[in-house]
Amino acid sequence: MWSEKLKIMNDKLEAEKEKYFELRGQLQALNSEKEKLEDKLKALENRELTLLESRRLLQNVSEYARDQSKQQIEHIVTNCLQYIFNSNIEFKIELNEKANRNEADFYVITPLENGQNVTTRPEVSRGGGVVDIVSLALRIALLEAHNPKINGPLILDEPAKHVSEDYVINVAEFLKQVSKMFNRQIIMVTHNMHLLESADKKYKVELIDTVSSVTPVT
Repeated sequence: MWSEKLKIMNDKLEAEKEKYFELRGQLQALNSEKEKLEDKLKALENRELTLLESRRLLQNVSEYARDQSKQQIEHIVTNCLQYIFNSNIEFKIELNEKANRNEADFYVITPLENGQNVTTRPEVSRGGGVVDIVSLALRIALLEAHNPKINGPLILDEPAKHVSEDYVINVAEFLKQVSKMFNRQIIMVTHNMHLLESADKKYKVELIDTVSSVTPVT
């Protein structure tokens, strides 16, 4: 009788031992998997930190490049306005972020004799002439500031058509200086005689019976 009870107890003990070793093996496997997951989590956290730092760096570089481009464009357009209108007028760009995208507002600043400044949009400053010059200068500035460089001629269709006769001669001289400074050919369509006379080569285009006739102008 005692031998049977002892045998039963030994069998239970062996069963418990077997269950223990099985559970211990599962625990070791889980601990090993936990260590792997912890290592993976740490690697992901390090990668996330690196990506955040890279993003911050790229944002700083982007903001710097944007500010540099903004200053360069403001400088070119301001010089253009001052050269043509013989005044201390300035051009400014205000950058705003709306709906996760950058938008630019353009302003013309005109100094007064009393020391104050009048800030207006180009379309309401001195009529359409300022808009024409700002548009012309922006095309030149964006063309020259673009990276990589855009080669080829600057093509203009009736530039400065709203600029008064008092300043058109300055526009013509400005375009000649732009061509020399940036070593860029300018192809222009115009009806203005001052701009026409400033060209190195001139051609007259006439529509005769639905056919365009092109003849050199000497």
